[in-house]
Amino acid sequence: MLPEAVFAGTRYAVLGLARTGLATICALCRAGAQVVAWDRSADAREAAQAMLSDNTGLCEIAELTAQSVRGCNGIVVSPGVPINAHPIAGVARSANVPLIGDIELFALARPHLPPHRVIGITGTNGKSTTTALIHHLLESAGQIARLGGNIGIPILGTEPLPAAGTYVLELSSYQIDLTRTLECDVAILLNISPDHLDRYDDGFVGYAASKARLFEMQHGKGLAIVDRHSLMDIRPVARALEHRAPVVIEDVALPGDQSDWPALQGPHNLGNAAAAVATARRLGLDDNVIAAGLKSFPGLPHRMERVATIGGVLFINDSKATNPASTAPALAAFAPDDAGPRIHWIVGGLPKGDTLGEIEPHLGHVATAYTIGEAGAMFADLLEGRVPRVVRSELMAEAVRAAAAAARPGDVVLLSPACASFDQFRDYEKRGEAFVSMVHSLGGDAR
Repeated sequence: MLPEAVFAGTRYAVLGLARTGLATICALCRAGAQVVAWDRSADAREAAQAMLSDNTGLCEIAELTAQSVRGCNGIVVSPGVPINAHPIAGVARSANVPLIGDIELFALARPHLPPHRVIGITGTNGKSTTTALIHHLLESAGQIARLGGNIGIPILGTEPLPAAGTYVLELSSYQIDLTRTLECDVAILLNISPDHLDRYDDGFVGYAASKARLFEMQHGKGLAIVDRHSLMDIRPVARALEHRAPVVIEDVALPGDQSDWPALQGPHNLGNAAAAVATARRLGLDDNVIAAGLKSFPGLPHRMERVATIGGVLFINDSKATNPASTAPALAAFAPDDAGPRIHWIVGGLPKGDTLGEIEPHLGHVATAYTIGEAGAMFADLLEGRVPRVVRSELMAEAVRAAAAAARPGDVVLLSPACASFDQFRDYEKRGEAFVSMVHSLGGDAR
């Protein structure tokens, strides 16, 4: 992926030796760069040393200090490193070396890659779904496209696309913080709500400014797509789009009816679909192709994933909802029927706050809440008297069994935890996989 014309004879430091870090080191070494790399985990260092044995002359495993990184073209940092608090920030300042990410290396390589387009998608919620949907629409139309960024395999671990290919990149604020020159042909901001504020010393303003930089890096070129609230009410976004004419997500006419898109239900997915539709039209797809792609989109694992229907009860895995803002659209997607609220909601885990936040307007859709994990007691207290019934389950297996027993045909058993998973599971994927396994153990037809 990285051309020798750009990187031969350069020197980079890499912090973090997980999947993205290793892909970065291999790409840099293949392009003729010298690399010094480090991870605080001895096991990770040992594994990296073994994997990089063919690049011994180009890659050194050594602690990153002001002395060891001085003269580097950049320090490539994992997005998981909190650069507002991590010692690497001081090291970078002392050595006068910029902190960058793998997306910035991709941006530097772009002039030497076959002609292509880049779509960048950010936002607090909906990034993964919208990124995957755009990729699906392009591939359904016979175009060559690749997922990257915060989804799929590391961008530097792939070969360049042939001419006329499109890179579709999901970009978190952390990744944008480490990117300086990525000029997207289409830049999308889906929405902004408070999240990850511990990473920004100036709070929500800093978080919003990070998202807005995706537009700033376009330098007035290309297409900008943005939700109305961010454009009108969030100053860093409004400033970044001043004197431009962005597409407003809420103004996009959709080719077809949402009821025909099984993996795109709920009000939030109207916005995701609209952003994808505007992008697809910009890239030359006609509405018939787009409409067919919306119908055939399979959705993402752990994001409003339809797991099974058992006795007329639909089971939904929304484990990727790790905060109230992410859970709110899931609750909004299943309105009450004539018999009343339909959702049997499994909620809890490692909390990111102590309020219901964006969830509150949708509590009328909940028939019963089953609280689990470290935040279980907190959510039980917050929900008592606000929903018809609260069951303190503690463990997810107990919640699944109780919800399955109580739900009637037409109801929905929804895992949408509004919390991180780390109190009981390694990550949200493992949590979702456990839920899926528990549901399938009940019997019924998978969907």
